[in-house]
Amino acid sequence: MARTMRNKILATIEAIRPALQADGGDIEFRDVDEASGVVSVALKGACAGCPSSNSTLKFGVERIMRDRIDGVTSVVNVTDNYAPGSDCH
Repeated sequence: MARTMRNKILATIEAIRPALQADGGDIEFRDVDEASGVVSVALKGACAGCPSSNSTLKFGVERIMRDRIDGVTSVVNVTDNYAPGSDCH
């Protein structure tokens, strides 16, 4: 089952990625704790450290993953690579 959940997460990230890239950002899968349903990702580019990134993560990425993938309970950002002067939307 872990492989299936992981594959669904990767496919969902690929579906989400173009919207983030359109604003100069990106997302990278890091890990999933299948027991708790917590998915770890790293927001990249303009999304890393952007003041709107938490909203993007919770109301965009997490909502989509919870809707599409049984067992996902939360999505967390595991990096803090904010690039000063980056433009986020």
